[in-house]
Amino acid sequence: MGVVQSFVSQTWPPKPKFSVDDIPDLSGKVVIVTGGNTGVGFETAKAILPRNAKVYLACRNETKTNVAIEKLREATGKDAIYLPLDLASFKSIQAAANNFLSKEKELHILFNNARGVMEPDIAELTNEGYDLTIGVNVLGHFYFTKLLLPALLAVAQNSDGLIKARVVNTASFATELASKLDYEAFRDSPARKKLGTVPLYYQSKFANLVYSTEFSRRYGEQIVSSSVNPGNLATELQRTLRGMKRFMISRILYPAPYGALTQLYVGTCVEGATFNGKYFVPWARPSKPSPASQDIQTGKRLWDWLEDQVKDA
Repeated sequence: MGVVQSFVSQTWPPKPKFSVDDIPDLSGKVVIVTGGNTGVGFETAKAILPRNAKVYLACRNETKTNVAIEKLREATGKDAIYLPLDLASFKSIQAAANNFLSKEKELHILFNNARGVMEPDIAELTNEGYDLTIGVNVLGHFYFTKLLLPALLAVAQNSDGLIKARVVNTASFATELASKLDYEAFRDSPARKKLGTVPLYYQSKFANLVYSTEFSRRYGEQIVSSSVNPGNLATELQRTLRGMKRFMISRILYPAPYGALTQLYVGTCVEGATFNGKYFVPWARPSKPSPASQDIQTGKRLWDWLEDQVKDA
């Protein structure tokens, strides 16, 4: 399928065959949703709380998250749990992981949902000096997942391997608009400013898919790693867009509950146990990822780069 056909298919998808009513009972399951206080993350939590999962909302803003928790309580009668997390700060990521691991021995589903930022001001950086888009969308989620590995691996260990934890990574149609990673532009540098915010966003989503695939290669015997394109959605992700681009994108946006369907399907359905290394697009449809994202050497190089960035954190 060409890029144009793929864009049409993912921008105007057929009616979904999967609904929140199809989510099985999740009693005893522990779930983290990054960015769970708004948009797709909020709708994901709203759908799984009634299925008796224990849900942590890993978010930066305490006030907004507490408001979200109250709304979820009103909608579901269940309480989500706030887990402070700023993906633009290694210290915050470490604190969040330590906080969680002090309370839970197992993590059954990790929704790396926070799409973070889309085309912010080029001056914005993470606390450690990385481009904000790359730092939040890619490096932050990698480090958070890495630190949570003991709880993810414990699921298979405690069930004789019959049940595996799942990690669901958020990609985008933008994965088809990049085919390489410009590592020199990932930190503040002339190369970064020359590249610009739009290509950096495309590369961040491409990297999410590359990372998810590489994770599936390395941990597939113990953890199911899948990736999803949630779709074009009316959420806070577009908050940094301006002018005509914001207007044009607003014409093809769907409500956030639609965007939650794909990751809910991948993260909760029984057949999801077989989705290791798979890619899904709106709404809950399997799709072939871009060939460039599946290159073994590309995956290894990204993984090595990510590991190198956090080794002394």
